[in-house]
Amino acid sequence: MAKSKVYYTDFRAKIGEGLPTKLKRLIKAAGIGEIDMDNKFTAIKMHFGELGNISFLRPNYAKAVADVVKELGGKPFLTDCNTLYPGSRKNALEHLYCAWENGFTPLTVGCPILIGDGLKGTDDIEVPVEGGEYIKKALIGRAVMDADVFISLSHFKGHEMTGFGGTIKNIGMGCGSRAGKKEQHRNGKPSVDPELCRGCRLCMRQCANDGLVFDETAKKMSINMENCVGCGRCIGACNFDAIDFVDNAATKVLNCRMAEYTKAVVDGRPNFHISLIVDVSPNCDCHAENDAPILPNIGMFASFDPLALDQACVDACLKAEPLPNSQLADNMKQADFCDHHDHFENTTVNSEYKTCLAHAEKIGLGSRDYEIVTVK
Repeated sequence: MAKSKVYYTDFRAKIGEGLPTKLKRLIKAAGIGEIDMDNKFTAIKMHFGELGNISFLRPNYAKAVADVVKELGGKPFLTDCNTLYPGSRKNALEHLYCAWENGFTPLTVGCPILIGDGLKGTDDIEVPVEGGEYIKKALIGRAVMDADVFISLSHFKGHEMTGFGGTIKNIGMGCGSRAGKKEQHRNGKPSVDPELCRGCRLCMRQCANDGLVFDETAKKMSINMENCVGCGRCIGACNFDAIDFVDNAATKVLNCRMAEYTKAVVDGRPNFHISLIVDVSPNCDCHAENDAPILPNIGMFASFDPLALDQACVDACLKAEPLPNSQLADNMKQADFCDHHDHFENTTVNSEYKTCLAHAEKIGLGSRDYEIVTVK
């Protein structure tokens, strides 16, 4: 079986050619023009960054990708799905305001911005996972699945649970609706914080299983554990963050579910993937802050194979020297430091990513065997 091709270019830019132009050259060299985009709706999945975080990808990169899609006759739109946790992206209104404040507008990126799972994160569709061991039907944002062509544009960085956040995480976790994110992240059923509950009953409209009980005297909601199926839709309906899950899935289970969600998104339609190793913060862009980069800026990568792309980015990072005055460098100076010979595990000891890559290959998402094609 032939190796997957991963195309790479560094962040050096010639006078008269900026990095967005170089990114365009990279993805064209990688074969994006082979996709029939003529009059096709094309989703460009990326992360708009949490408010307060400034390590997310700049809008200029998104515009470069959108411009190429339009050159090829496509109808691009940027998209992401709402978050499960409280923050500035938990519903479409706040999500769009966040994107705008972080510089993503139709004017700056050259195309519309759509939140993939609707106003409250409940507009999803069940998508079968071929070969899925943990997930049989993934809950994906409807707008993501309505697209004819799917492109991912990922910021490759560290992550406090999954070791790194790259293409698979951007797609698998990022394209899940709020209920889909719950299915990947959590085990068990939700609980209601009575201090935060306002008694508005909006959550009851989303529950189809009589899993919610309203106390008329206390004017508070609670969970009927016998009827609740743990779908998480009540979380999306609550405007006051009063409902949450308390049991987290183990990291290895999370990794496997995330790979299967990614397969659900890309199977059966043209897809293409881009990842930039820049501003390699130790934690996810979902944080409302970012720490100093743990590694230097390495370059831009593109491939038709999302797994090969992640593997190539991991390998490039592991060859790089840690940056001083970073979480990684500080950890390595500690007296009790145990060297895992892995920059991501040395940054966050309890994180783990190898399960994700292995399971992704097992279910046929792609290949970990690749060759690098350098674009000058």
